Order: sequence, then C-alpha cells, then structure tokens
Amino acid sequence: MSTDLTKIRNIGVIAHIDAGKTTTTERMLYVSGARHRAGEVDRGTTTTDDDAEEQERGITIYSACVQFPWKDVSINLIDTPGHVDFTAEVERSLRVLDGAVVVFSAREGVEAQSETVWRQANKYKVPRIAFINKLDREGADFEAVFEEIEKRLGAQPLALQIPAGLGPAHVANPFRGVVDLIAMKLITFPEGKEGREFITAELPEDLLPEAQLWREKMLESLYDYSNELMELALSEEPIPEQLIRSVVRDATVHQQVQPLLCGSALHGIGVQQLLDAVAAYLPHPLEMPPVEGHEPVKSGKSDHGRRKGAVEAAAADQTGKKLVRKPDPNEPFCGLVFKILPFKTGDLYWVRVYSGEIKPNSRVLNAGKDFKENVSQLWRIHATKKDEQLQGAQAGDIVALLGLRESVTGDTLCDTRAPIVLESIEFPETVISVAVEAESSGDKKKLGETLDMLKKQDPTFRYEENEETGQTLISGMGELHLEVIQHRLERDFGLKIKVHKPRVSYRETVGGRAEVTGECNRLINGAQHTGAVKLRVEPFTPTGPLAAKLPPVVVSVDPGHGLPDDLLNVVIEELETAAAGSGTLGFPLMRLKITLVGGDVHETDSTDIAFRTAANLAFDKALREAGQVLLEPIMKLELSTPEEHLGALVGDLQQRRAIIHQTEQRATDTLVQAEAPLANMFGYSNASRSLSQGLASFSMTPSGYAPAPDEVLRVFLGD
Repeated sequence: MSTDLTKIRNIGVIAHIDAGKTTTTERMLYVSGARHRAGEVDRGTTTTDDDAEEQERGITIYSACVQFPWKDVSINLIDTPGHVDFTAEVERSLRVLDGAVVVFSAREGVEAQSETVWRQANKYKVPRIAFINKLDREGADFEAVFEEIEKRLGAQPLALQIPAGLGPAHVANPFRGVVDLIAMKLITFPEGKEGREFITAELPEDLLPEAQLWREKMLESLYDYSNELMELALSEEPIPEQLIRSVVRDATVHQQVQPLLCGSALHGIGVQQLLDAVAAYLPHPLEMPPVEGHEPVKSGKSDHGRRKGAVEAAAADQTGKKLVRKPDPNEPFCGLVFKILPFKTGDLYWVRVYSGEIKPNSRVLNAGKDFKENVSQLWRIHATKKDEQLQGAQAGDIVALLGLRESVTGDTLCDTRAPIVLESIEFPETVISVAVEAESSGDKKKLGETLDMLKKQDPTFRYEENEETGQTLISGMGELHLEVIQHRLERDFGLKIKVHKPRVSYRETVGGRAEVTGECNRLINGAQHTGAVKLRVEPFTPTGPLAAKLPPVVVSVDPGHGLPDDLLNVVIEELETAAAGSGTLGFPLMRLKITLVGGDVHETDSTDIAFRTAANLAFDKALREAGQVLLEPIMKLELSTPEEHLGALVGDLQQRRAIIHQTEQRATDTLVQAEAPLANMFGYSNASRSLSQGLASFSMTPSGYAPAPDEVLRVFLGD
C-alpha cells in the first residue's frame, strides 16, 4: 500500500558546532516515544553519534538518519555535523532534504558555521525553521539572536514564540517556559528533562505586554502574504488561529519567512512545539517542485577525460534535453546517491527517492555514467546502520540500498527505460594535506585499499601516492578532518602508520597578461612535424550565475583563430589537459583564462603531434611570461573570548598574519572576526586555549585564496 506523501517530512538539523543539534535530535526521539531515555552527548549515549570518535570527542562527525513518528506524521531526520571540517556532510544532506531546523545558541547567537549552513540551505532552496536553544544559559539573549538572524543572515525570521524568562535557575527571572504567540498561551514543562508532559495556561499579567508586542510584529509580517488576514486586521475582527497557521505554512514553504521557536533541548523545554512546527510548517514531498534533470548526453569521452572548455561550454555541458520528475509513485523511478557507508556484506548506499518506486532484486541505471547496477536489498536507516529490511520504497523516501558496486556520491539512479541525470552535489576543495606512510611493507597494500574505501565514503578526502618517497599524501578540509582519518586508519583498520607535518594546499595563477607563440619544427622517425600555436594567458575571476559552474581554468577560443577543426580540437584538448595539471611551481592552477588566438599551419608537415607539442610549449611559456603568483588558502576566523584575554589573543593573531575586521561585545564576551592564512593557523587550538586559560572558543571556515607573501613564494622558487 502506498504511503501518504503528505504525511512525510524529510528534514535536517543543522547549526554551528555546540549549538545543540544532537541534543535537540535526541530530545525529539525521546518526546516522540522512539526512545525510552534521551541520550546525552557528554556521556556518549546519543543515538546519532554512534561512532567511537564522535562519542570520545562529544561532537558529530558523520551525518546520521533516523525515522520516527510524530502524531500523524512520519519524520525522516538527518542530524549533521557543526564543525566546518565536516561541512560536506551538511552539503550532501541539504541536497536531498525538503526542510531544515536551524539551531542557534541563545548565548553565542549567529556564528561562523551558522552563516555557512544558512548559505547552503539557500543554495538548495530548503525551507527552514529557526530554533533558539539554550535559553537557560548564563548570558542568553533572545532578542539579540533574533536581530542577528535578521541582519547577518539576511533572513526573515518570524517569531512564533518568545521565552518566559531568561537564564539559569539562580537569576531573578529564570527561563521557565515559552509563550505561544499564535494562541497567546504560556507553556511550561514541570517534569523537565525526564518528562514528556507540558502544561498550557493563560498568560500571566507580567508577560502580556511583551507578548502583545511580539504578536503584533508577527501579524504585521504576515499581512504581506494574506489579503484575508489584512482585511480582518483592518476591520479589527478576531483572527482565527487556523488562518494564522495556514498563512505561516504557505509563506514558509515558499521560503518567504522562517518561523522561529525557542527553548532548551537539554532541559526538555519547547521540543514538542518544535516538532509540531515541523509537521505544521515544513513541506511534504508533494509541496516541493518536481525535481529537474536532463537527458544523459553520450559524448564518447570517459568521465576522466577532458575538462569543460570555453565559458559557453560550461553552461551548455550541463544540459541535454531538460526533464522533470514529479514526486509520484507512478512516475519512472529516479533517486540520488548522497552517502556511502561500508559494511561487511557490501557498501550501503543512502538514496533519496524522488519519483517512482524501487524494489529489492531490481536493476537500475546509473544514467550519468551509463552503466547498470543491481539492487539486492533495501533497508530503513537508523543512525548510520541498517535497521529494517524493506520490500519497497517510493517517491519521498530516504533509504539504503545494498548491492551497488560502482556508483559514487552524487550519482543519479533511475529506471533503465527512462534515463535522467539529476544535478550532482558540489563539494569544496581540500585545503590541507599530511604525508603518511605504512610502517611495514605488509601494511602498504592495505593502506592503499583502505584509503580507496575512505575516498569513496568521503567526497572531501583525497590522496595520492609518491612512488619515490614511499609516502602517501592525504588531503582534507582541516586538521581535525585529517586527525579523524588518521585515527580511523589506526583504530578501525589496525594500520601502523607514520604521520608527518601538515602541508597547505596552495594554488597558482598569473600576475599579468602574456601573449606568446609556441613552435614545433621537429624531425621524428624520419617525418617532419611542423606547427605553431599562439596563446593569450591572463588572470580571470569569474562572477555571476555561471561562476560556480566554471572550471578553475577557463579555456576559450578567439573567433579568428584560423585553425581547421581537426587541429583546433587537438589544441583545445591539449590545453585543457595542461590546465588540469600543475603550474610552474607544482601546484594546481586557478583564476586563469587561456585563449587560443591562432596558429600557423604548414601545407604538408602539420600534424597532431606538432600542434600538441606547440600547445604545450606555448602554455608553459605563457605561464612564465605572465608572472607566477602563489595563492594561499585564507580562513575566516571567529573568536569569542572574555575581555581580559582579548589583548593576548589579538597579539597572537597579528603574529599569524591575521587581519582583524571587527570586534564587538556579545553578552560577557568579546567577539573577534578576522581572516588569516591557513599556513599560520596550525596549532591555533592549543595556543588560544593557553592564552585564554581555556575560556576562549573559535571557529574557522574557508574564505578563499589570496596571494601569498613574496617570502613564501621564494621558498618554492628555491631563492
């Protein structure tokens, strides 16, 4: 029997690290009856943080999926990491979800990773609810966080609740419950963290004035989305609760507002109301637009072949004929692989089903790569493990498939008779590397096989082997990311490895514009090969809607190039291959545009070999003449510290070549926003702890690349 899609909510819980995502998820499972006791992060007893590393560190590293009922709705919930090193887990989750709950700490407010996850939700057009957590904490400030969400995130928060009191039990007016602005009731939770019950009562006199002000603010925001609401207000007639809720739902689904609720997940305050809001305001699969894709284009080239060329090609390459799939079990099947986990019986592929149905022992098409896969089993996911074997899944479901072999994260699976390729998932580039080597020759082969498996699971993990040194360079998103990989190699796979100092992933570009000619005039095996290629190389930073689709190096062709098609194709292919490699310093190229201006063709002696050679010579010559520029990764830093340690921490940052952009007071702490080169931030966690007696906290997110100082460039030039 088909599931009623209107009763499904596919949601994620996203936030900055330590805002309380996992605690909120645990409390949701508890109040829904899915768990008999709420797990605690500090004790390592949470459902979704079931990895040993997560329990040891008290943070989420891997996204985990749980399904539970809430009243008449079935919720598929993905708990995601808050640490920037694991932002890929958020990226892949938001790509397949219909809604999100964004958690903010009432004390720290909007933090660096809060901005990142909000932007990711914007990118995938995910409707969301905001939840201000930890209102029972010292320094909690509901209004300040509300304003930050509005200003720093460019959001449209709509407060449906306000707190009754603020702060811990020992203050004069502690946080004791929430005020429902739609029903104008006070909701309290007498049993605290151990209970599921709450009491709804009339508002006391001391809360009424503030509640009325916030309610009026809420209604004024909603007048823009409902003429009926506006007319009732103008005629001073009572506004039905159900009408308000209906308008809130419509505005939320269309991403015009973000309902805002509040509470304390740790102490069991406000979580039932948050679940009510998830069911009432976040969309079900039928309310999401039909998923868009395109017909697979068979180019005859392998996936590992040429990069995209000209600017125009970057856009055209994305689309064959445009196709859509409605969230309907009667449509042809299509789904997206968004996560892969290893199991002894075979890898487990997490798939969001967008249309149609899928059953065990069926055959599906990987349309983007044009091969077929067998689906032997379907499983319901609980945390990161198989939970319940299924006899089928349909549009709107998130399930795990067993039996696939070659598909990877971001691949589309579909009906073999109705091919479609959905937009894949884009992941950020790695910024840091360390060299590792197996201590014994017996472990060397096992290390390679293990790294292959980890790379398949984690799209932001890379590795390459250096046959000369015997070392393997592993690359990731930060020190913590690589530390977790190292621990997995040692603990989970029993490998004995040596780990060397971390290295920064530099990039190269050019400082100016150069126009050069590369010539080939050679006698090879008795045959003359003659040709000349003229190139222009210049710095190029793409902007506008196409920017994200363009490769790091753009290869284009001047309309007056004058080369015949066969030689033009040879030159373009050679330039694209060269652009995908390294620059003169040995680092990947970016922010660069190469234009084929023209070439000289000999009547009898021009060959493919000649023009490939000439293109390579011109490329190398152009890079050198345009001037080498080394680009280093820059991190955006947000530091929170008590005032008395500010001077020491700022002084340390300045020694690390940091640029301080802003300092502001937030509750009892000072917030510092800065940018610093990643190369100078190694070991900063220990340094900041030492300088602040353990009282400072910070977060770093990649900000981009900037030219490195001359002294750093000279190191690589060997001066």
